[in-house]
Amino acid sequence: MNFSRQRKAIEKQYIGTCDILEYQPVRDEVKKRTTHQEVIVLEGQPCRLSFKTITTTGESNNVGTVSQSVKLFISPDIAIKPGSKTTVTQNGVTTDYSQSGVPAVYSTHQEVSLELFNGWS
Repeated sequence: MNFSRQRKAIEKQYIGTCDILEYQPVRDEVKKRTTHQEVIVLEGQPCRLSFKTITTTGESNNVGTVSQSVKLFISPDIAIKPGSKTTVTQNGVTTDYSQSGVPAVYSTHQEVSLELFNGWS
């Protein structure tokens, strides 16, 4: 089955862009040493963020807690390595995220669960 029409319809909903960064060893030929630095491996990739608020109440204290689930919709052709930093700009807001799960890859798109970036591990 040809999914190109469905893929185009989904990609029309992409209202953000993202940059994928990896923490890689970079050789300094002048100082003759290798240091680790953020390296942009993909820049300006169209995408869309989806937010879901989850409210839970504990049995013991009946205090509600609110958490937010963030999902990135992006082309299935993109490979985001575990541990990569994803910088997303959508609706004029730029936020850094890291991947929090294995991507769900479909023929038309992929869905990647994200969490706020807390630094390189």
